[in-house]
Amino acid sequence: MADKQTDSSSSQPLGLTVYDLPEPGAVAEADARQTTGGRLRMLLVLLVCAAPVIASYLTFYVLRPQSLRSFGELVMPPVAMPDIQATDLKGQTVPLRSLQKQWLLVSVSGGACDSACQQNLFLQRQSRAALGRERDRTDWVWLITDNAPVDAALLAGLQDAFVLRVPQDDVAKWLSPQASQALPDHLYLVDPKGDWMMRFPAHLQVDQAPRMRKDWERLLRAAVSWDKAGR
Repeated sequence: MADKQTDSSSSQPLGLTVYDLPEPGAVAEADARQTTGGRLRMLLVLLVCAAPVIASYLTFYVLRPQSLRSFGELVMPPVAMPDIQATDLKGQTVPLRSLQKQWLLVSVSGGACDSACQQNLFLQRQSRAALGRERDRTDWVWLITDNAPVDAALLAGLQDAFVLRVPQDDVAKWLSPQASQALPDHLYLVDPKGDWMMRFPAHLQVDQAPRMRKDWERLLRAAVSWDKAGR
């Protein structure tokens, strides 16, 4: 009897469950939706991160009244700091991008530093000092474009400055003067991201320094929500 039951059960067909395979078109459509959604989420994250910077620039450059027109010339679009190596006065290699995360007031000249160069260095030092407590968010930078030695008497007044040698061709990839002017004729303002974004008039005079400083102060106030002191 047992043998008959065994034979009977083994003779029954196996129960199979059949599942429909998804259509290739539906799979491709679902993948496309997922990819698009991921890109949109990434874009939203980037916009949220960039919003404070964008808002501060809009406030300063777009929404300000005409009475607050800037003394310096806005550079549009801003020019990113190149990824190049500079050399300090001790001959040590320094990445130029190590200057990022601070506002920079930059001058450019040869190491001999004529009277116009010395005037720019004086304006940089005095303008930064006049910012008061906001000077901790700023640095002044002298880029030397040759191998000429720097006078020891001049070095004594550069204790708070960043002095770096960078070949002129490399500087010219980042900063540029107005037409008919030369690189050393201007002071250049760089934001904490390393973007050159403002150029002050050539051959700046001492009595014009307060107007330059007002532009600098407005930018510092506009950026206070995202720019903090220190690197």
